[in-house]
Amino acid sequence: MKGVILAGGKATRLYPLTEVTNKHLLPVFDKPMIFYPIETLKTAGVKDILVITSPEHGGAIFSLLGSGRKFGVNFTYRIQDEPAGIPSAIGLAEDFVGNDKFIAINGDNILTHSIQRFVEEFERGNEEARILLYNGTIEQAKKSGVAVLEGDKVIKLIEKPENPPSTMISIGVNMYNPSAFQFIKNLTPSKRNETEITELNGYFLKKGTLRASVIEGNWLDAGTKQELLEANIKMFELKNGQL
Repeated sequence: MKGVILAGGKATRLYPLTEVTNKHLLPVFDKPMIFYPIETLKTAGVKDILVITSPEHGGAIFSLLGSGRKFGVNFTYRIQDEPAGIPSAIGLAEDFVGNDKFIAINGDNILTHSIQRFVEEFERGNEEARILLYNGTIEQAKKSGVAVLEGDKVIKLIEKPENPPSTMISIGVNMYNPSAFQFIKNLTPSKRNETEITELNGYFLKKGTLRASVIEGNWLDAGTKQELLEANIKMFELKNGQL
């Protein structure tokens, strides 16, 4: 099982904090943001990790992370020249992944509990894709992609619904087999001129091979200034036993 951390993009919602640095290098309490997805993958048993980032900040990412030895993992790096969407970034991992299954995680995802069980189930199983979900609030669901479930089977995916039929938020931790790469090559950019992760997951939904698991503990996003502040406060409280 291989790991892919998506750490590119412009992060314009965090300007001016990200004007001269990658958002995944910003601090969340006592460590850079990107350390959290690294820990999530490592504790799930995933040690071979590809980090995909932007050309502006590739040097800073490499300088911070190095070979991966200090984390007990092995890093490989790829540059996404332009922010062309999450599936397009995942597509850069094809040679790295080879014939293995893999897990792609957004570099600003902060999880407080292990996902090892879900990773091992996917690695052993026959499903083609699995997404991880967080049971959030209505307000969070309105800003996110949400899934409607029957057991662990996904029956519907909706992006940023005005009236969410579910609060099961797709958090940006997705597992695929290598068949995902062929579909990514045929994706057409949306009106945002980016390929969309909902369309990639929708491909497996239509095939009936998309499953989902609901994570334990907390999921924290840090895509806006308010979310970044809230993530810092939450992690401070968790680390100091205040929650």
